[in-house]
Amino acid sequence: MGTEDVRLAVYQAFRTTGRAPSTGQLAEDLQTSSDVIADSLAELAAQRHLVLDDEGEIVMAHPFSAIPLGFSVMGTHTLWWGGCCWDSFAIPHLLTEEPEVLVATRCPGCDLAGAWVVTRESPPETEWIAHFLVPVARMWDDVIHTCSNQRLFCSEECLAEWLQAHAYEKGYVMNAATLWRLASRWYEGRLEYGYQRRQPAEARDYFRSVGLKGPFWGLGEG
Repeated sequence: MGTEDVRLAVYQAFRTTGRAPSTGQLAEDLQTSSDVIADSLAELAAQRHLVLDDEGEIVMAHPFSAIPLGFSVMGTHTLWWGGCCWDSFAIPHLLTEEPEVLVATRCPGCDLAGAWVVTRESPPETEWIAHFLVPVARMWDDVIHTCSNQRLFCSEECLAEWLQAHAYEKGYVMNAATLWRLASRWYEGRLEYGYQRRQPAEARDYFRSVGLKGPFWGLGEG
């Protein structure tokens, strides 16, 4: 039993139940001790595969979340918390058994409800926009804050009012089609053994391929 087995067990639990497994549950399922599991989870968090709370329990395993961060994602039999708009749109691309999901949220500015059927075939048609407050280069400074502020807004006007109300500077804005392209291949291979996170240069190439410019990852216009 290695760290990769723990990572995949975490993802399988999220995949099938929509919930994060506890340290004790993982220890029982993998027939090892809680201390071994805790060490593996800490290593996975250090490698940015997971986000843990102060007690060492799982908060996020992107694109899944154990806590509500603004999005629900309803599949055929399972309800997930989406970690953000990016993660919520990514779930049907990652889960081959889910040809479509219903992504629901509220506009942070006016509280208007919005819901879309998201598939692997094409982006949903909507005038809502995605706003990423934190550039990619700084996303892991405080990943919960980052994910909590990757949201969908019903209009540019509503976004502007929200930014003013919170004294935030405007981040990166994209339409739903670009968000869908961003989500479509970002997590490829994450449910398989040997998954490797993209290196920064690979990530930048991917962002460019889906139509995102340098400010998205915090490196100017390049």
